[in-house]
Amino acid sequence: MAKNKSILSEARQIERAVTLIGLGARMQVLERETDLSYERLLRLYKEVSGQSPSKGQLPFSTDWFMTWQPNIHASLFLNIHEYLNKSAALDEGDLIIKAYQLYLEHTTTQALEPLLSITRAWRLVKFLDTGMLTMTRCSGCGGHFVTHPHEIAKHYVCGLCNPPARAGKGKSAGGLTMQ
Repeated sequence: MAKNKSILSEARQIERAVTLIGLGARMQVLERETDLSYERLLRLYKEVSGQSPSKGQLPFSTDWFMTWQPNIHASLFLNIHEYLNKSAALDEGDLIIKAYQLYLEHTTTQALEPLLSITRAWRLVKFLDTGMLTMTRCSGCGGHFVTHPHEIAKHYVCGLCNPPARAGKGKSAGGLTMQ
């Protein structure tokens, strides 16, 4: 028996799916963040992007977020996410979308290549929610960075305060430009 669905609710679900597809989200993200059927999402994906969705599993390692540049980008995204979570009345799906859009805006205005895809950003939030990752305050700059939950917080120093030896050595390699 088909349950009654609100046309407005369905329109919001479609709008969310279209936004996520436009940001490059994978099908698994769309399935988790909307109530639309797989078949409907598949048709929508093809219509919006003009191609079939990528196949394969989502990234599932926390290690990617611990390397130098990805950690800085993940930390930037999560700080935006946490700020919006405290200051805006958004549900989780819209919160991730808005935080990711602001992350993209920030990286663009800083002439940086965004390293975090919407799918990785979504996965990062899930890792944080399940306690697989956490945010730790840097003892040097005071910023909050993505870390493993068992990091020794008192003496934690972020990758900006203490970059690896070869960090920022070449702009073509994604190096930092200090101003």
